[in-house]
Amino acid sequence: MLKLLPSIDRYIFRLVIMPMLGVFALAASLLMLDKMLRLFDFVAVEGGPVAVVFKMLGALIPEYASLAIPLGLLLGVLLAFRKLATSSELDTMRAVGLSYNRLLRIPYLITLVLVAVNVALVFYIQPVSRYYYEQMEYELRSGALGASIKVGEFTTLADRMALRIEGSEDEGRRLIGIFARVSNSKGQVLSISAREGAFLATRDNPDTIILRLTEGTIIQDTGSNTPRVLSFSRHDLPIDLPAIEEFRARGDATREYILPELLSIGWNDKSAPRERDASVASFNFRLVEIVMMFLMPLLAVALAIPPKRSTSALGVFVSIVMVVAYHKVNQYGEDVASLGRIDPILAFWVPFVLFAALILWMYYRVAYVPGGQAIGALETAFAKLSKRVAKLFKRRRPRGHPAASDLAPAE
Repeated sequence: MLKLLPSIDRYIFRLVIMPMLGVFALAASLLMLDKMLRLFDFVAVEGGPVAVVFKMLGALIPEYASLAIPLGLLLGVLLAFRKLATSSELDTMRAVGLSYNRLLRIPYLITLVLVAVNVALVFYIQPVSRYYYEQMEYELRSGALGASIKVGEFTTLADRMALRIEGSEDEGRRLIGIFARVSNSKGQVLSISAREGAFLATRDNPDTIILRLTEGTIIQDTGSNTPRVLSFSRHDLPIDLPAIEEFRARGDATREYILPELLSIGWNDKSAPRERDASVASFNFRLVEIVMMFLMPLLAVALAIPPKRSTSALGVFVSIVMVVAYHKVNQYGEDVASLGRIDPILAFWVPFVLFAALILWMYYRVAYVPGGQAIGALETAFAKLSKRVAKLFKRRRPRGHPAASDLAPAE
């Protein structure tokens, strides 16, 4: 398909696609690595299996992808046009009659594809994956995914049994130095100590496991002055596992609704007012984030062109700040609108109109005003600041000692 495009479009496509994919992978990786460290700590505290960390990270990929795609699109187009500008290729293209609108043809074709992907992520895949993540977190907290007994610490099981294990071998299959204290409904207490033991599953009752003890002693406190003492070579101690409540149904949280569910709740007069407000706020938040992607190529071009005879990368920094700040404004708008304190039109679309007007003005300055700069004042201030910092840290030549370049060679 690329062979059918003109050579200039193929060239721009190659310039855009590589940094875009690189930024997308980098942003998603950084977000996931930060979350991975927190999940490892959380799973370690809850005593769950390590494999669940990667399952939970997989469930978060759609959410991180929906954030990384607009950022990757923005920086991909920005870095491509910045390279054209700093290498003077952009001046050559402009000289032969190629306008900025013509050069943006391929970036906007890429934008259309990414918008379709983001629509599928935001309105369908992300809500389901978020529910799956919440479900795994609940099961991990409740112990449904498995729990580990820490060696050397007392662990409470079924609220009536305290268990302590001195050591563990063979990946937990062999337990050494076991002490258990069990109480029944009649107030009788059993203190059990054993040299070693192992946990065994039961076929008939999945809610009960067997702790098989070897070579130990049982002391029964019956309330009299003399407790009963019993030695054993092997003893099976049944342990009732606590009942686990089923996780809530999907949709109890507004962000877990897919597009048809959001529309049916938000525009249904029979829905509860708070639920309707939250649904409408979530729908507008997702929609405005997608619509903003159509302005990303214009913002990228406006910030990619540095001043003449300059290689300033200030536009890259400003673009990231603008996009992240706008995303935070939308998040705050969603929180406020979901509580019914402000109309979603004011919370989302007024900031969108203002931000879009700023981007269009910046693009007009670059594309239609000769020598125009979108952030010319910032570039000038940044250049002056850079010179002052350079003078501040510049090494001063010691007095009375000429520089090496000032010494003439001896004849």
